Amino acid sequence: MMPLVSFILSVLAIVLAIPVATLFVEVAAARLYAGFPPEKIKRRSGRVAILVPAHNESAGLIPTLDDLRSQIEPGDRVLVVADNCTDDTAIVARSRGAEVAIRSDPARIGKGYALDWGIKHLRVDPPEIVIMVDADCRLGTGAIEILANAAAEAQRPAQGLYLMKAPPDSAVNHQVAEFAWRLKNWIRPLGLKALGSPCQLMGTGMAFPWRIIENAALSSASIVEDLQLGIELACAGYPPLFCPMALVTSTFPNSKEGALKQRQRWEHGHVGLIFAGAPRLLYAIVKHRDLRVIAIMLDLLVPPLSLLGIVLLSSIVVGVVAASSGLTSIPLIVSLSGLSIALAALVIAWLECGREVLPARSFGLLAAYVTAKLRMYGAALLGRRVSSWIRADRN
Repeated sequence: MMPLVSFILSVLAIVLAIPVATLFVEVAAARLYAGFPPEKIKRRSGRVAILVPAHNESAGLIPTLDDLRSQIEPGDRVLVVADNCTDDTAIVARSRGAEVAIRSDPARIGKGYALDWGIKHLRVDPPEIVIMVDADCRLGTGAIEILANAAAEAQRPAQGLYLMKAPPDSAVNHQVAEFAWRLKNWIRPLGLKALGSPCQLMGTGMAFPWRIIENAALSSASIVEDLQLGIELACAGYPPLFCPMALVTSTFPNSKEGALKQRQRWEHGHVGLIFAGAPRLLYAIVKHRDLRVIAIMLDLLVPPLSLLGIVLLSSIVVGVVAASSGLTSIPLIVSLSGLSIALAALVIAWLECGREVLPARSFGLLAAYVTAKLRMYGAALLGRRVSSWIRADRN
């Protein structure tokens, strides 16, 4: 009996080491990208349609539309999908020269439904490239040009660099969250790009060739519709590529309740998709013999950092108990090594991109951040999980 228990514990510890190793390789590889020649912004050809899903977004929509209009060419279109709105989103969008498609279906609420509605609207006069931008985002110089070119040349989805920032005079301290976001959406995809691998989709700043997106399964209430779409396209043979020069930014919710709901939606959805998406990706690897999909599968297996830390520490405790009970010490050795490697990855990432948003003097915030995450995952274990799309409260 004891050999069997030792074997099971050893296998579980080794399985846990896979996402840890993936995280470290991605972070370490990101440093290689600094030696790459800068990407050139080319003048694009072909028409672009920019699809903006908007649910009661009139308060922050104007800056987004102004950014978009400054980057479009003659023949391009900006389409705002006013989805189940109870404010003047449609009026504001039209006042800024955007097309508007109004959708009213209270029984089916979610960003995926709005995107599907927009694609159906575009079918009457389809563009060559569709770019999806959330209604509360700002765009860096040349972002539309870079994304459109990348998607057109590769005939694959292209994902821009999507960063979240703390709003001015925020009631919530977002320093740790900003660093975690940079690690997830900047450093890790950059490492994948340096290795010649595709990335995940991030929900905004996404460009698609029309032939790829026109029949994609968008109509859903998924709380992580971006990750799900990226997995489905990768399984179909179109893994997304990362375009770090195409900058798209947004802000975290200003209220504690809004920030909590947003994190719950992202993290509960991500963890759920690990179990649902990984088998599909594995099947796609075998079916299409596309080794690029392996990178997406491994990247998906890396859980949110706080959850990864909780699992690693729990694994160490189990390893100590096992070793002191006369069982194998392999789980303890593997778990301690995994924790060391994960910490090394965090240090490298912090030195690379974190000191600006999370200075050393703010490390005391980590305890409160982890405590909040423990409560969040505890609530999830008790069945209080986010399972439907919720608009982030940015009031």
